Amino acid sequence: MEEILVQFPNLTELQINQFTQLYDLYQDWNAKINVISRKDIDELYTKHILHSLGIAKIMAFKPNADVMDVGTGGGFPAIPLAILFPETNFYAIDVIAKKIKVVNEVATALQLKNIKAEQKRAELVTEKFDFIVSRAVTNMPDFVNWVKAKTKKQSVHDLDNGILYLKGGDLSEELKDFPKATLYNLSDFFTDEFFETKKVVHLPLKFKN
Repeated sequence: MEEILVQFPNLTELQINQFTQLYDLYQDWNAKINVISRKDIDELYTKHILHSLGIAKIMAFKPNADVMDVGTGGGFPAIPLAILFPETNFYAIDVIAKKIKVVNEVATALQLKNIKAEQKRAELVTEKFDFIVSRAVTNMPDFVNWVKAKTKKQSVHDLDNGILYLKGGDLSEELKDFPKATLYNLSDFFTDEFFETKKVVHLPLKFKN
């Protein structure tokens, strides 16, 4: 939690309180529904919350922007981002119902009004978004196929509408067919060794009717 306060010094009292509550909420829900590996739960703030907020180091979402989190699992990166950007609309989806239950329960406990979570496949989503975020749910070619027609035509942020993807390791092979992809190293922002190979990949997506 201390690192979050260092990295994001302008948090309101409400946001600090919400981030603080996350540990007990996920400890409680993880005991009922295993959404985070047992060995990772004690490192929740580094490996899940701060990692999710790596996207915020690349993109400050604007009020009323629409962001979809595909394969959200227990709510990452959607819930930390929804806390940080309370005026942005987040839509979190996953194919596993029990994970969506956790997302909804945590959001309710935190009184987050700007996040909606549903059990749904990305291919079945009909809405359009400014950005689509995710944490390494699959390889980039497959992910692009899931979401390629789901971005808004008008870009209102510094980066073009598209994908913001949290990924690790060597991505050269996976991204060889995406020359417009830009990689941002999270080690440039966070000092913990966990982030040494972690990246945010921005891939603009062309609007399709």
